[in-house]
Amino acid sequence: MELYDLIERDKDALVRDLQRCIRIPSVEARDGSGYPYGEQVHRCLHYMLDTAAELGFSVHNMDEQVGWCEYGQGEEMAAVLCHLDVVPEGEGWTVPPYEGRVAGGRIYGRGAMDDKGPALCALYALKAVRDAGLPLKRRVRILFGLNEETGSADMKYYTSHGGEIPVMGITPDGEYPVINGEKGLVTQFFAKELRQTGEIRLVELSGGEAHNIVPAQAAAVLSCSPEMAERIAARHAERIACTLTETGVRVQAQGAGAHGGTPWEGENAIGRLMIFLSALPLEGGLKTAANLLAGRLGMEWDGRSLGIAMEDELSGPLTMNLGVVRLEEDVLSVRLNYRYPVTRRFEECGPQVQAAFEKAGFRETHLLHKQALYMPADSPLVSRLMRVYSDYTGRRDAPKCIGGGTYAKMIPNTLAFGPVFPGDEVREHKPDEYMELSRLMDNTKLLAGAICALAN
Repeated sequence: MELYDLIERDKDALVRDLQRCIRIPSVEARDGSGYPYGEQVHRCLHYMLDTAAELGFSVHNMDEQVGWCEYGQGEEMAAVLCHLDVVPEGEGWTVPPYEGRVAGGRIYGRGAMDDKGPALCALYALKAVRDAGLPLKRRVRILFGLNEETGSADMKYYTSHGGEIPVMGITPDGEYPVINGEKGLVTQFFAKELRQTGEIRLVELSGGEAHNIVPAQAAAVLSCSPEMAERIAARHAERIACTLTETGVRVQAQGAGAHGGTPWEGENAIGRLMIFLSALPLEGGLKTAANLLAGRLGMEWDGRSLGIAMEDELSGPLTMNLGVVRLEEDVLSVRLNYRYPVTRRFEECGPQVQAAFEKAGFRETHLLHKQALYMPADSPLVSRLMRVYSDYTGRRDAPKCIGGGTYAKMIPNTLAFGPVFPGDEVREHKPDEYMELSRLMDNTKLLAGAICALAN
């Protein structure tokens, strides 16, 4: 039976297994379960390993940090790197985020596109290659990672504990035809103890779900006199709603969610809220913090007011996302995610951001930096993947650079390949995340082709 026919034959099983995978809300959690990334992520790994074993593959669990299935013989190994963790569902869904609903030719759910759908596609692609009896000169390993969305500690563990490095690898967690460049990725957390003075006090503040999602909502509760509360509530600002409370006023800002790597597709609700708050007669540390977040970040996404705007021809401009703010026990915390062009360096942006926050009384509490990645278009891995894509689609699109960060930065000899096709909406990290069933099949067939190309 032809390779593609085998894939079509397994379509119902693939959709069923993806639905079951989506139903596990595998968001990283420090839940006291004893598992590195929480009980639900652990459940999802075991679900995938059990599914792979049922399909006849050998499986391995590396200390609940990462798992894999493997097929074939040979001293060398080709790899497909997938991840099972997902970002929080956030607000704005019109379908249940963890149901795996199939409707209108689509499968919906957090992870359908990023990255559970591609993980199941890779598994069934490997099954089809095996069932077709196609010759492979290298072993093929599908890795199931668990911490891609919040730091890739899983892949650091894999490499530091003797995990085998592929001769060639792909991660179906980007775009087609192939991602040969990824911007440098910086995740930076700051905290400031608020010693508040003046008539207006900040009682509550919350906004955003994750550092790499453009926040769709943010809210602040202010304590002040009834007269001041009425003055604040009477102010008019776009997509800002004020509600009087017994002790002051609640200010709600509405934005639009988007992936942190494409922040121009959204509207930053935290920035909108801070611009509103900074115009009030605040005092002390609250005024300093609000002025920083409004004046140096606000709703900008290019780092211009921080003095770090930059771009190159290969990957475009630096992008900045003010992803999360919280007030907890008088400590104001901020989480940023920014991505610099592939030909630039962290030293051109990171120290400037840190200096701006320290000047406003913040201290850095966390820094994660993944260097930019670039592989020339004529390199062997890019050439093989471009040939697989062109043979399947008949298109001659050029390789591209992206702002998103993938496992390709963590594992040598690896590039992102799919699952988003040119012209398709980027739906990762957004409400109502979905993948068309037709694209599910396209991805499985392309991954089967890539497996054959990389393993021979």
